[in-house]
Amino acid sequence: MMTRRKRLGEILIDSRLITQEQLDQALNRSMRTRRRVGEVLVEMGFITDAAINSALGGQLGIPFVSLEYYSVDPEVITLIPEQFARRNKILPLFRVHDSLTLGMADPLNLAVIDQVVRTTGLEIEPAICSEKDLIKAIDHYYGTSGTMDEMIQVLDDETLDEDDVPDATVLTQMAGDAPIVKLVNLMISQAVRDHASDIHVEPDESVLRVRFRIDGILKEVYTQPRKLQNAIISRIKIMANINIAERRIPQDGGIQIKIDNRPVDIRVSTLPTVHGENVVLRILDKLNLMMGLNELGFGEQEPILRKILSRKNGIFLVTGPTSSGKTTTLYSALNELSKMDVNTITLEYPVEYKLPLIRQVQVNVKAGLTFASGLRSILRQDPNIIMVGEIRDAETAKIAVESALTGHLVISTLHTNDAAGALPRLVDMGVEPFLVASSVAGVIAQRLVRSICPNCKEEYNANDAELKVLGMEGQKVKLSKGKGCRSCIETGYKGRRGVFEVLYVTDDIRALVTEKASADRIRTIAVKNGTLLLRQDGISKALKGITTLSEVLRVTGATD
Repeated sequence: MMTRRKRLGEILIDSRLITQEQLDQALNRSMRTRRRVGEVLVEMGFITDAAINSALGGQLGIPFVSLEYYSVDPEVITLIPEQFARRNKILPLFRVHDSLTLGMADPLNLAVIDQVVRTTGLEIEPAICSEKDLIKAIDHYYGTSGTMDEMIQVLDDETLDEDDVPDATVLTQMAGDAPIVKLVNLMISQAVRDHASDIHVEPDESVLRVRFRIDGILKEVYTQPRKLQNAIISRIKIMANINIAERRIPQDGGIQIKIDNRPVDIRVSTLPTVHGENVVLRILDKLNLMMGLNELGFGEQEPILRKILSRKNGIFLVTGPTSSGKTTTLYSALNELSKMDVNTITLEYPVEYKLPLIRQVQVNVKAGLTFASGLRSILRQDPNIIMVGEIRDAETAKIAVESALTGHLVISTLHTNDAAGALPRLVDMGVEPFLVASSVAGVIAQRLVRSICPNCKEEYNANDAELKVLGMEGQKVKLSKGKGCRSCIETGYKGRRGVFEVLYVTDDIRALVTEKASADRIRTIAVKNGTLLLRQDGISKALKGITTLSEVLRVTGATD
């Protein structure tokens, strides 16, 4: 009788490296995003690549091979097509007679092994390799990406005019040259793999500077010779379907590409400056929005959130500054609410991600389709749930309130510092206090804090200043921090998590709104009713080792 091979999750639980609850969360996300469980577990911060590799090697007897200093015979590389290697994150390492050793990120993927056997006609011996090392090695050995320094060196040897701006025909020709195409593709793929949210391409007096925004912080990645400026920016504009001959006014466009066999949308914005056009590419990775509400980190506040969303009518608001994760929260809520028996319509500017079973409408001010006019039209489409990207003006606010009072669940965003401030804000926008009190069901305020890198995380004893912030003077408290490693680019942080403030509108809060009470008074009652403030939720996550106390204070400092 053939023994069943254990799955990765079972091996990790047996090794006591993860819990069943963590595995269940990863499996749910894995099914939605169609990504490997191991990759999801690492991304969610439950385990490191090294720990997975060690556990697999120990239980399966499969060797681990570090590719950092490994040299592969170029003839062996030709045995497996590049696209198949990229899609499955595999690399042929060496061949001995009729046996091929295959580096794999997932050595339990028997379907891939069988396919390689059929393709090569060889016996396969799997070896475990780090996924990141595999991606770099595939780029190197298949020669489709190379390194950024190599690309710049090739282009630096070419003669390009540094000061004069060529006409559109010459720009198009320059932007289509293979080295330029390769350099821009590498820049974008590197940003996606580094989990950057934005790429800044910034012309300066003597160089073209490229910066990535990673975990909310801008970092200079490299500088390029200024003579490459016209060709690089023109290449980006061509990819985004932007007029390359127009350099006097701001322009917008979009790029749709595949990175590591997954679709990535990029929003491109150009802005003329004294040194040339500044370009910002906003990376819209749909995988970040394929999260369930239980994965966002609401913790003990999640039941309150679900109570708000279970209502058939009312307004649910998400507040916070730009880049605080509001869109992710909204889309996660829509993903869970959207069902075959529910009609959900959104009104957005722009529509960043396309979702199944949801009718999405994009605001077009030039054509007369504003948030207010679009919301009126949506009401004639028999909706159950309406999502308005942002309540920006009094007219939109009033229509949203009327929609909620006539039997619709309205979900939207508002720019306020905290949850309590959203209610007086609607009154200030001209909505009658009793209508605000009757319609708003709940408000979330949120921020994003950087997560401690799981690869270099270490515990330490909180000092006196930290104990004072925690309100735990004289006690022994363990906190965590990242000491910095290659995986987190020596920052000690990797990824971000939300800190939340969930306010459920109770009868006593409705009474305060009707009286036009201040946000401070509403906040006081909300806290008495059990609402956790942003900083309190952040401190809770710091005590759990998810983030650092200094990061919580940096992000929430202006709210208390």
